[in-house]
Amino acid sequence: MSIRFDLTDLRLFLHVADAASITHGATRANMTLASASERIRAMEAALGAPLLERKRRGVRLTPVGSALVHHARIVTQQLEQMRGELNDYAKGLRGHVRLLSNTVAIAEFLPTALASFLSAHPNIDVELEDRPSREIKRTIAEGRADIGIVTDAVDPAEELETFPIGAIRLVVVAPRRHPIGRRRKTAFREILDHDIVGLPSGSALQDYLDHHAARAGRRMKVRIRLNGFDAICRMVESGIGLAVLPETAARRFQHSMAIRITPLTDEWALRHHAICVRNFASLPAHAKRLVECLRPRVSP
Repeated sequence: MSIRFDLTDLRLFLHVADAASITHGATRANMTLASASERIRAMEAALGAPLLERKRRGVRLTPVGSALVHHARIVTQQLEQMRGELNDYAKGLRGHVRLLSNTVAIAEFLPTALASFLSAHPNIDVELEDRPSREIKRTIAEGRADIGIVTDAVDPAEELETFPIGAIRLVVVAPRRHPIGRRRKTAFREILDHDIVGLPSGSALQDYLDHHAARAGRRMKVRIRLNGFDAICRMVESGIGLAVLPETAARRFQHSMAIRITPLTDEWALRHHAICVRNFASLPAHAKRLVECLRPRVSP
């Protein structure tokens, strides 16, 4: 039996396995669904065995598929290490880093640092995804991504290396004349009787807030969901509802909008962020460079 899988096949299959969907895997691989499906069928034909179980909603790996994922990760990780080590000598080689982060870090910590990194390293591409911290830690521990930005404490049993990068407080954003906006501080449970302007379901920050509402025995009364902090603040300014956002973002928009900011008293509202990796020493050289770029500069 002759098996000839190229790197495009392997990367596509890893994307499909991670997304549990051929459609979403094709999107991540910048490939049409028809092309992705044809490649996977060709791989199955070459092996003489199915790699995926097709379900009504997504796909599941077969035992053969799981074995292929294991070896595909080893091959692609070794390739990234090679690219990183040779990058200084061969300008044409492109590196790839998969970075997972929560919503707050994507909006508040990463834009400036990533812009600087990508400008300084034109041959390195970064794949950035918004995920909850618990999922990020699991994905990093399993070797399915290079770097994560998380807020929850890392359990020593997870065997991940971490590098603190700072803390951001969550605050309530209210219309200027709203009673909550006139308070010096408030507890999260006290806003749950009010309408809320929220983020899309599945975003890390919204999942975090939904979790704490559930712990209080409540549900957030979300009237509308919007992607950007700017759009959310404009909706709050119009009197549609309250919002819970990072203080750094709320302060930026307070200068140009009729909104007020009220700190939350809950301990969990102060979110400490950290970089997490499986093993810094074994990262490809370009992933190490990104970690160093994301870490705060320490004055001598």
